[in-house]
Amino acid sequence: MPRRISPELCARCKGYKRLCGLPYCPILARFRAQVQAVSRVGSLSDVAGATPPSIIVGEAGYPRVPVIYQIPPGVRGEEAKIYDDPLSWHSTRLPLGEIVRLRSQLLGAITRVDATLPWRLYEKELSLAAISLKPVDSEAILEKPPIPSLRFDGLLAPQGPSAPARDVKVTENPRIHPRLEKIIWDDAPSAQAVIELYKNGIDIYSIMRAFSLGLLGRLRNRRLVPTRWAITAVDQIISTNLLKRVRTFDTIDHIEVYHASYLGNYFTIILLPGGFEAELFEVWHPFTPWTEKSSKPIVYRIREYPSLKMEPLDGGYIAIRIALAEHLYTRKRQAKAIIIREITREYFAPVGNWHIRETTRRALRSSPYKSQRVADMVQHVSGLLKSRSAREALESSSILRDYEKVRKLDYFLRR
Repeated sequence: MPRRISPELCARCKGYKRLCGLPYCPILARFRAQVQAVSRVGSLSDVAGATPPSIIVGEAGYPRVPVIYQIPPGVRGEEAKIYDDPLSWHSTRLPLGEIVRLRSQLLGAITRVDATLPWRLYEKELSLAAISLKPVDSEAILEKPPIPSLRFDGLLAPQGPSAPARDVKVTENPRIHPRLEKIIWDDAPSAQAVIELYKNGIDIYSIMRAFSLGLLGRLRNRRLVPTRWAITAVDQIISTNLLKRVRTFDTIDHIEVYHASYLGNYFTIILLPGGFEAELFEVWHPFTPWTEKSSKPIVYRIREYPSLKMEPLDGGYIAIRIALAEHLYTRKRQAKAIIIREITREYFAPVGNWHIRETTRRALRSSPYKSQRVADMVQHVSGLLKSRSAREALESSSILRDYEKVRKLDYFLRR
């Protein structure tokens, strides 16, 4: 008899935590099967094109991990960049279907590499191609033709068809940012290197690829890091560094509300005066990939305390956290934060954490609604939210409840 998995567990897991105990996600497996027809690359064995750059380090079979070097066949030069460019996708508000279409045309050449020997990828310039400022012409000779399919993941952008590679060559010189090229030879802890690159304006996606491909850290201890681990690690390193500074700043004076949406995801961010702490409510509407068997929205809560301890640890929240930390650090202010993310049926395919990070950044760059009264804020936010479940989530917020208690106590003491 097939095992029944609750939609609540699926909404928490999003296909990458494997909370159900199965060796693979049945939802993603079925979704891949349904969209195989999207990915048509022909019966290629020799592939030439420019990596955008786009390289994935897997985790299966550690320490000999798969490294997937992705190329759009026949696409060269700057034209290849759009195949893996979250910043451009978000700034142009590229539709979800178009992102899936672009990703389906990437062909992944798979090589197995010992995770303890990242320098082998450096010697072949594969890791340098991954951090290049522009697409890099490359060639791959495959062991066998790829089977058309699409792979989806809760943290990564979709991946197109792939096949084992006999050889992968970089046929053009990668162009590396001087600061990033220099730090490859620095014998410094990886967290220190991440912070230095970030402060020098290196985009976060290049930092994530450098971290994943073992280009940062103590020279003798470098390792390949599975890409999905690297994404969360870099977000957490940077945001924790910023928040430690943020906690020393004065607080904001008003209640502020920010809002933005993209790809069927709606983000409402409420900042309250006070010391930093945060609460995220993910409200998954019915008929998303994770809740298609649910008749009502499913609410998932994540809490971060003033000590910066998170319960539970979640990659999606950490992507929001870095945008929040950047915003507060830039303003030299701290605040309590309540974030409500509503995921609607418009989000029909998971495309990774990048859109969470960038939509939160966009929301926090907008002009906020301001109020001194909680009641006014709640009324305003109620007009932004898509479901009663989201409004009930706000009403259940422990941060909001404690904030109101403190305000009432302050009013009483002033009398």
